[in-house]
Amino acid sequence: MNWIDEVRMKLKRKNQILFGKDSEYLQDLVMLFQGQDHRVMALWAFDFAEESIAKLEEAYPGEKRPREALEAAQDWAAGKIKMRLAQRKILDCHAFAKEIHCKEDIALCHAVGQACGVVHTPGHAIGYPVYDLTSIIYRYGIENCAEAVEFRKQQYMDRLFYWKEHLCDDRRDWAAFMLK
Repeated sequence: MNWIDEVRMKLKRKNQILFGKDSEYLQDLVMLFQGQDHRVMALWAFDFAEESIAKLEEAYPGEKRPREALEAAQDWAAGKIKMRLAQRKILDCHAFAKEIHCKEDIALCHAVGQACGVVHTPGHAIGYPVYDLTSIIYRYGIENCAEAVEFRKQQYMDRLFYWKEHLCDDRRDWAAFMLK
């Protein structure tokens, strides 16, 4: 079964999330993410979260929770704040998703939360594509999303390879737990 058929089935069952970490379509990403440096995964996640936040800020100019979640995750990764404070901000971002009605934007909120969670464990990284790709399908519709989904998946891979090669160029401070 191809990914479009899998998504169609999920839409038919009225699932809100149209991909899963076990989706066959995402298995190459799951494998690619495994064994990556924690900092590479965090930088990758921060980049994509920033893109999603820009879309959310355009739609909800007064809403600060997604941006605050990213800033807290970055501060946590740098050792400037403790996990509990960052976790609270990330949960606040997820809470915002429950207050809005646009399925695309709901998925983007959850994508941001998952990206921020990469600081806790790189295993959260696959959550970003799960929600981000879901948002793309809601934006374009199942009949018109294939090119955008395929392009976005390639961007995930390209950005990961970029950070893998350019980690040494990053000059930010990292908490000790990010260096393991």
